[in-house]
Amino acid sequence: MRKIVVIGLALVALSCGGGKNNTSEKYLVKYMNTITPEELKTHLYIVASDENEGRDTGSKGQKRAGQYLIDQYKSNGISYPKGAENFYQKVPSEFMARAYSPKLPDSENIWAYIEGSEKPDEILVISAHYDHVGMKNGEVYNGADDDGSGTVTLLEIAQAFMQAKKEGHGPKRSILFLHVTGEEHGLHGSRYYSEHPLFPLANTITDLNIDMIGRRDAKHKDNPNYVYLIGSDRLSTDLHKISEEANKKYGHLELDYKYNALNDPEQIYYRSDHYNFAKKGVPALFYFNGVHEDYHLPGDTPDKIEYDILAKRARLVFATAWELANRENRPVVDKTGE
Repeated sequence: MRKIVVIGLALVALSCGGGKNNTSEKYLVKYMNTITPEELKTHLYIVASDENEGRDTGSKGQKRAGQYLIDQYKSNGISYPKGAENFYQKVPSEFMARAYSPKLPDSENIWAYIEGSEKPDEILVISAHYDHVGMKNGEVYNGADDDGSGTVTLLEIAQAFMQAKKEGHGPKRSILFLHVTGEEHGLHGSRYYSEHPLFPLANTITDLNIDMIGRRDAKHKDNPNYVYLIGSDRLSTDLHKISEEANKKYGHLELDYKYNALNDPEQIYYRSDHYNFAKKGVPALFYFNGVHEDYHLPGDTPDKIEYDILAKRARLVFATAWELANRENRPVVDKTGE
């Protein structure tokens, strides 16, 4: 009888454990699917509109786009981080000064925050730059893909996590949604945050960085069901495994590691905002669709975005973020390479 009871208890424990895991997966899928092509499109036609004049660093158009982001966070009940006075982290002109580039006006990173329920002092950063290159010869360079696509993805991911929190299923770790400025002029906004972090970088478990995920490149002209992943295994074997598993379960995208190669001639790993986290020892992962014919040209407009695939890539980022925010242990840094 005793043996039967022990076996029975073990089976119950396994059943409960499996049920808990299945419940977590059920909620992940529920909130992941709140990220829709229609909402991404609505946001992007505003962020990358002609009215915002290409969102050059510190320009009126960039500030107008930034105010739209803040209004969306407010409407979803998402506030700025604790310890901050408002949604802005000011990035002064002097910090962005370079001898080889034009003088830039003062600008701002924009941040929003959802506090974790169990490990609030551990921070997951999800980042994207909201600046672009402005106007040239009176023509607007809209930057719908670069990086309007990442910018609006942050809005949708934040909305999904906030809905989860309102319904009692919020993240265990805190999440900082970080829209950085000055990327096009030298990764200035992310560099400023990494040197003036609101939360200690030692407590920052990962940066998931999104920079261009709304279109396809020539290599994938016949199949948009892909995304380039860059950096996932540079500092943390755990992060790479978590990313791969999230895609296997929920993303179902072709993961292309072409630009993650150490000998990548284009050195893409060093060319977006995740790098300023990685060089400080924070595991980082960069999502990218590759360069297309409208890169840094006036043709990078909202009508050319493939919203279905944008939503699919955004959902993969959400699923990966969900796992990182809720798993028992943070990713271990077990590699030394940047």
